[in-house]
Amino acid sequence: MAEEAMPDPDHHTPVFRFAPSPNGVLHLGHALSALLNAERAKATGGRLLLRMEDIDIGRCTPAFEQSIRDDLSWLGLTWEEPVRRQSEHIDAYREALDKLTSLGLIYPAFLSRGEIKAHAKRAADRGHSWPRDPDGAPHYPEFERDLDPATAQQRIAKGERHSLRLNMTKALSLLKAPLSWTEGTDNTTIAADPAAWGDVILWRWDAPSSYHLSVVVDDALQGITHVVRGRDLFHATSVHRLLQNLLDLPAPHYTHHRLILDKDGRKLSKSEGASGLGHLRAQGLSPLDIRGLLNL
Repeated sequence: MAEEAMPDPDHHTPVFRFAPSPNGVLHLGHALSALLNAERAKATGGRLLLRMEDIDIGRCTPAFEQSIRDDLSWLGLTWEEPVRRQSEHIDAYREALDKLTSLGLIYPAFLSRGEIKAHAKRAADRGHSWPRDPDGAPHYPEFERDLDPATAQQRIAKGERHSLRLNMTKALSLLKAPLSWTEGTDNTTIAADPAAWGDVILWRWDAPSSYHLSVVVDDALQGITHVVRGRDLFHATSVHRLLQNLLDLPAPHYTHHRLILDKDGRKLSKSEGASGLGHLRAQGLSPLDIRGLLNL
């Protein structure tokens, strides 16, 4: 990659990161992730970085970023400056996308989510199964990969909305060995299964990158050695390991921690104000109370 990694005075020093999206306020689930990263960094003599994953420019705001900083400071966390903002590093993601394009792995995809679901429903109505990713979303139809390139470019030139997807079959054919990652404090080897995700989106018409692409580029450029994040991203690690392999990027050590669930057993959402750290602080809770709620 052309962009230089942030300086590290000792390449043996563990580097952790907390990487929220400033499109809402932090809740208890974020607090757990931030505190775990801070504790692991302290225990290993490592560094803690803060990254703003603000690639969704339409929803992310400076006000939310400031509230994140305020909440983390209130919890007692400190981090290195400057904070990396994805919106300031679009060229790095474009460079990675260009490399994948040069390998013949990227194609324009024009179907909307509704149209993809319609294909899956028609298949089900005929008694055929349709593959779904670990989050339950139907895969993009593989026959759409074969769209005539000239026709696709004409549609793009007319301003038709589209995304850029990874041809998973071609990508997997380039692998020289099965993918895996090291997980948790017991260093378990986990076999990666990127095929379970189908042709993932790496660029959208309404955003300059995707989470999958930007996160692996950021982790590499920042020299992240340990990724500590929620269990909801466990399966996504398969896609990240594939992209790291294709882009010749290092693989961090991963730990996917437990999730904080609401009363209905669902993962907390930023839209649920009752679990927001600012709301809890206004109710008189202390940072120690937050740790108690999180069983830390």
